[in-house]
Amino acid sequence: MVAVPNRDRQTERREATRREILHAAWDVAREQGLATLTLREIATRVGMRPPSLYSHFASKNAIYDAMYGQAWQTYLDLIPEQRAQLPSEPRAALKFVARLFFDFAAADLARHQLMTQRTIPGFTPSHESYAIAVEVLDELHQLLDRFGIRDPAAPDLYTALVGGLVDQQWANDPGGDRWRRLLDRAIDMYADEMGLPGPRGDTP
Repeated sequence: MVAVPNRDRQTERREATRREILHAAWDVAREQGLATLTLREIATRVGMRPPSLYSHFASKNAIYDAMYGQAWQTYLDLIPEQRAQLPSEPRAALKFVARLFFDFAAADLARHQLMTQRTIPGFTPSHESYAIAVEVLDELHQLLDRFGIRDPAAPDLYTALVGGLVDQQWANDPGGDRWRRLLDRAIDMYADEMGLPGPRGDTP
């Protein structure tokens, strides 16, 4: 006879409720703006009274923190799926990774703002949530190291280039591709600065 593990149904219900609250919070942020998030609006959407939210999240910033960690985890989960498609040629690989992040960031303004911009006064991610973002940065460090790029400023320069293009896209051509089309040129400039070999130009 196979033993059936005991299920903690109370914990399962709490986790399901937390997921429902976060889903509602994202809906509000996408419809009305990240900074307009209110406990009252979230509670209304999940059929709760606002004080009941405190049994799941200690504060509104705790909801932002859970959203922040969830957003970075969603991106981190994409990396293993894409690793098999990563080109072996250094410039092509850096362009591939740049497009992956650019498309993720350009797909959801509220998520992008929470992940990479300081739009919420007084909000600082917790150590646990920020650690997920650090894992993503570690993946970049490993990729650069693989190609012999060991300049301490190299990761900062790379993320500034790609992040800056994302910001320009959202500010000036949301839904378009004007700044996405500049990615390959920007990464070629970066690769030249880092002394990488390989052909310049657009990569499919």
